[in-house]
Amino acid sequence: QLVLVESGGGLVQPGGSLRLSCTASGAPEHIYIIGWFRQAPGKEREAVSCISGSGGRTNHADSVKGRFSISRAKNTVYLEMKSLKPEDTGIYYCASTYAYSEPCEVLEYDTWGQGTQVTVSS
Repeated sequence: QLVLVESGGGLVQPGGSLRLSCTASGAPEHIYIIGWFRQAPGKEREAVSCISGSGGRTNHADSVKGRFSISRAKNTVYLEMKSLKPEDTGIYYCASTYAYSEPCEVLEYDTWGQGTQVTVSS
């Protein structure tokens, strides 16, 4: 059974950077797709970025294109976030699925981590 654990959240000023990590265990890394999602208070969970099992395909929400990047190395998937804005604040979750599609869709992911808080504020 795949288990996902996020880390790397925190408080950062607008314009700053953070790198989130999603470490997976319980399955060979090449067979699962990982997506990053976020949920702000009072809002629905939304897709941020996702990456295929090989790492060769990625997709980003329009709101983060050019600022966020996603990569994977062995059993860890990274979300590099730059030029952070207050509207990027929320709980960030990583999740997995076994079929890659674009754009990333919340309902297609079935295993979720516990989330990590990202707060962008001065």
